[in-house]
Amino acid sequence: MLPERFSAKNFDVAQIRSSCATCSLRELCLPVGLNDEEVETLGEVIVHKRKIQRGGYLHRTGAKFQALYAVRSGFLKTCVLEEDGRQQVTGFHMTGELLGLDAISTDMHTCDAVALEDSEVCEIPFSKLEDISRTIPSLMHHFHKIMSREIVRDHGIMLLLGSMKAEERLASFLLNMSRRFAIRGYSGTDFNLRMTREEIGSYLGLKLETVSRAFSRLQEDAIITVNNKHVKILNLERLKIKMGNSSCVT
Repeated sequence: MLPERFSAKNFDVAQIRSSCATCSLRELCLPVGLNDEEVETLGEVIVHKRKIQRGGYLHRTGAKFQALYAVRSGFLKTCVLEEDGRQQVTGFHMTGELLGLDAISTDMHTCDAVALEDSEVCEIPFSKLEDISRTIPSLMHHFHKIMSREIVRDHGIMLLLGSMKAEERLASFLLNMSRRFAIRGYSGTDFNLRMTREEIGSYLGLKLETVSRAFSRLQEDAIITVNNKHVKILNLERLKIKMGNSSCVT
């Protein structure tokens, strides 16, 4: 039996399953093989949706940690403010990805999360997530897998910034975006970037003009075409060669 505080008598299982089929939380829910009662329990925790307009903040540095956020739609960036006032982009997040993991150890957010376009997130109160994880152990197992993936991603970024030249960094970035779009059922070779060249440069540790030159060189080599934020990868294999033998950031 489910704990009384997670009673889900007012929830329609079919409706929850239909919603979860396209929800950003699908990796935390349906693939785990939850039964109807467990889906109802999880559904009660994540029913709160939150919309953020373009340029709006999901959370700010120093804010008290209370919840994790799963991107249901849209695109966000995370960033920190350097001592000299410059903004350092630390990540880009799209549908199906979690934000807020940085705050678990300190109970305080260590970065700003800003919407690059009108977005919607599912808010997951962390205390409730911990509670239901005692009832649904497989849920915490998947949560640990997500945290592990974030650690691997951070290692990939360190490799990217420490050993790659400008074109290699940009090629790695584009391949990473290609893979993430493809996983979500979108084209992996024809997509729009939501971030600016300056934001890409901040993330890759490159100056704006260096990013622009790297885009131009890839286009001159007939590997990609670029029209403002629209990118079309013409030759995926050559883009992988440009990246060299380094691992793509996950």
